[in-house]
Amino acid sequence: MTTTEAPATEPTPGAPLTPMSITTLLGRIEHEWATRRKVFDLPNGRIWRPDPEIDLGFEFLGRPCASPIGPAAGPHCQLAENIVLAWLGGSRLFELKTVQVLDDLVINRPCIDMQTIGYNIEWSQELTVPQSLTEYTKSALLLALLREWEPLREHLGDDPGAHVLDMSVGYDLAGISGDKVTSFIEGMLDATAELDALRREVAASGGDFAALSDVELDPRLADTLTLSTFHGCPPEEIESITKHLIDHHGLDVIVKLNPTLLGYETVAAIVNDELGYTDVSVQESAFAADLQFDRGIDLIGELRDYAATRGRRFGIKLTNTLVVDNVRGVMPDPTMYLSGAPLHVLASTLLDRLAGALPGVFDIPGHDGDVMVSFSAGVTKDNLAGTLAMGVNPATVCSDLLKPGGYGRLAPMLKGLTATMRDAGCSDLAAWREREQAAAVGAGFPSAAAAHVAHVRGAGIADYHLDGNSKLPREVDHELEMFGCVACNFCITVCPNDAFFSIRSLTEPDERADAPGMDARQQYLLFTELCNECGNCMTFCPERGDPAMIKPRLYTDPDLYAVREGQGLSLIHISEPTRPFTLSRMPSSAG
Repeated sequence: MTTTEAPATEPTPGAPLTPMSITTLLGRIEHEWATRRKVFDLPNGRIWRPDPEIDLGFEFLGRPCASPIGPAAGPHCQLAENIVLAWLGGSRLFELKTVQVLDDLVINRPCIDMQTIGYNIEWSQELTVPQSLTEYTKSALLLALLREWEPLREHLGDDPGAHVLDMSVGYDLAGISGDKVTSFIEGMLDATAELDALRREVAASGGDFAALSDVELDPRLADTLTLSTFHGCPPEEIESITKHLIDHHGLDVIVKLNPTLLGYETVAAIVNDELGYTDVSVQESAFAADLQFDRGIDLIGELRDYAATRGRRFGIKLTNTLVVDNVRGVMPDPTMYLSGAPLHVLASTLLDRLAGALPGVFDIPGHDGDVMVSFSAGVTKDNLAGTLAMGVNPATVCSDLLKPGGYGRLAPMLKGLTATMRDAGCSDLAAWREREQAAAVGAGFPSAAAAHVAHVRGAGIADYHLDGNSKLPREVDHELEMFGCVACNFCITVCPNDAFFSIRSLTEPDERADAPGMDARQQYLLFTELCNECGNCMTFCPERGDPAMIKPRLYTDPDLYAVREGQGLSLIHISEPTRPFTLSRMPSSAG
């Protein structure tokens, strides 16, 4: 596969995402807050409020960032509401979904398998490039509006802190330097036109937010970029792309590296032998085609020097996912990409090995260089403090947010980190890292990174071993039905796109008499335009069946409704306040 080709398997059509307008999103926010004190189904108790006594801030390539976590460039950074949800949870660094020139890909479904650790077959944006620019601009404006919205002030605090939008593009120089991706980058550097159009929509929307439509927002939405290079991308191509981004766009650049830098023997020994994942088939052929360790060392040094001579900053990200054979049969492609617990061990090991080969180069404790290290690999509430102690900035999250709780897992991560730092007598991240570095040296390690690797491959290995990650999601012996279910709420929280929502059932006995399933306390419905049929809700639904196909599928777009098949309800807004919408095409089985 070349770096710009779509997967070689025959595609089966999946559902494209259809972003909601900013006025629709704002209307949902106002309605949900007024009726349930939620925003996009996130309870107000899961909104992060910074502790004024503990500073979790850091600098991302010189830009201030108020917390050290955020969603990785994956399913949680594609739509505007995703970014809002992550921000409310406490994220302040957003590595936006990777944009590439091929924006009409068909990703086979299901594309996510989170039964135990994490696997996926998705690899870039599912929107057109212009849509991506609009969504990211929309998200920036939404965050600016919510910072000023009075109802959230008691939950966010007086100052939610600075955040950073970090672009991500791929996968080769031809695509990145072409007009389509160039226009995207330039649009992120100056989003004035997009912002003006969105502001007009907000001003005309009515409600609380109309008066805030001129809220202050710098149209320079992003001027950092994480380069995603596909597995097998030659080092010369990585070098050329990075130099192009620095010279042509004046960007500070992070290059995402692959776990294959460790070599096949090391990776297979860690995954299959040390961690016990004997069912994971590591693709040996992927290692031969990928960047080799020695060349990677040279490349980091060369790009560091190149950026410095041009007054730009350079960093690396650890790591991309690991290419493995699909032996599970859950997803349709022959190759899949591993994430989660075992990837954390691989990425931490790679950081320690790179730091040993390049002393004084990385901006981590014990080295004090200037190459920032971003990290994304199996980050959880339990290992966040140890991960950050290595000196990485930031620790981004994906797999953990695809588990029950979803975006609601972010605030507890930060609260746990805050408690750990307070108990250690540290009031900021720098002090915490200094303390952990001193403890590591005192224990005989050269750095906190080396100490963390020793822990995850030694005393703490149980959290990363197969034995600690083989429990399957719970099940009940029942077929999922359109109305009525166990009301576990999992479909809402595990969906990265907030496609699911719930409403209260009918409450009076005579109302329920002729309505099968309406005796359940909640009914679950789906915004079809926000569902990309990733399969994650089906993984965690305790009942047998696919919630995305079985639960009522609502369409707000009549044109999309007209061309789709299967059960569905079209929401047609009308002027009569007592009848907000009408329904059609509900199958007879619905009652």
